[in-house]
Amino acid sequence: MPTTTIRLEEDLKARLTAAAHLTGKSPHAFILEAIAQQVEQVEIDTEFDRLADARWAQVLASGQTVPWDEAKTWLEARARGEKAARPIARTRPR
Repeated sequence: MPTTTIRLEEDLKARLTAAAHLTGKSPHAFILEAIAQQVEQVEIDTEFDRLADARWAQVLASGQTVPWDEAKTWLEARARGEKAARPIARTRPR
């Protein structure tokens, strides 16, 4: 496995060591987990942005939207565990 070196200021290194020990991990394991979590979050955010862009492009191409009041009513009913008729998309006013 390749090695990567990072330079930490003394106070951050001390905080890292203390936090790692509080979680029962070595500083090395703590750093690896933190990096893995950050990489995963960037990947999730990137996929979210890609999906949002694709959906916005679909809205622009089709002109179809659901009015917010209808979407909100549907979402609130679903959050309460109720079955609710899905709102119907229609051409948005210009």
